[in-house]
Amino acid sequence: MTLTELKYIVAVARAKHFGHAAEACYVAQPTLSVAIKKLEDELGVVLFERGGAEISVTPLGAQIVAQAERVLEQTAAIKELAKQNKDPLAGPLRLGVIYTIGPYLLPPLVKAMIAKVPQMPLILQENFTVKLLEMLRQGELDAAIMALPLPEHGMAVHALYDEPFVVAMPHNHAWTARKTIPAEDLKTETMLLLGNGHCFRDQVLEVCPEMARFSSPGNGMQRTFEGSSLETIRHMVASGIGLTVLPRASVPDMNSHDGMLQFRHFDQPEPSRRVVMVWRKSFTRKAAIDAVCEAVAQCRLPGVSPLGCD
Repeated sequence: MTLTELKYIVAVARAKHFGHAAEACYVAQPTLSVAIKKLEDELGVVLFERGGAEISVTPLGAQIVAQAERVLEQTAAIKELAKQNKDPLAGPLRLGVIYTIGPYLLPPLVKAMIAKVPQMPLILQENFTVKLLEMLRQGELDAAIMALPLPEHGMAVHALYDEPFVVAMPHNHAWTARKTIPAEDLKTETMLLLGNGHCFRDQVLEVCPEMARFSSPGNGMQRTFEGSSLETIRHMVASGIGLTVLPRASVPDMNSHDGMLQFRHFDQPEPSRRVVMVWRKSFTRKAAIDAVCEAVAQCRLPGVSPLGCD
């Protein structure tokens, strides 16, 4: 049994496809398949049910894959421990960010990090919350910036800032005469949301739960339309298709009268999200985490309340 074989079975369990897992591991599919068969023969068990378009993990295989994930995490921890006598701020830091934070936080954050710790470049990865948590567990990322609430994860968490939500509407919408918008009024409007997988979509549905039934399968999408990114949705709103809810950091100027969009705050209490830094508890470069937290606090995103760093 080798660490490479453990990496392969974890990749197949995640991708549920031998070809996609091989691509993720940068090896040929026959190489990966032979290694997994060798491991199955050594253990005397079947890890994966083969057949059909999608590979499934056997019940025993799921337990072995979970143990393999822990072994790989501990292996990454050993490598980190070997570096603990060196400068924790020297060398790259692999940082993940969810899609609805990255475009607005990363430009000022990277600039601040270059000025603060040029010897620690950031290797960045944008993705969904669930995917970033998987990459953290596998040691593929050192830390990630995402928004609460999170699924069960067992990671260390530090709060970075609170970010309110705002309503975006076409420039000629009747609500532009209002100063603020009651959240419950959104149920009367055509709403544009991000697609499934985006945690910001779930947070918006918490603001107006009535939208959930309109965005569920089989109802013809009477009131809710879905987009792949906030910028796509922003353009759709500008064209007059409907309204949307945006994170405040994505709106540099709430009072802007240029272009085809208008923005309004919600009535108090404003709905918001808490943005956090997440990392493995076994990660030994705490000073590197602190440096990123401090840089985030210096970014001064529009409408955001920094919470500092321990």
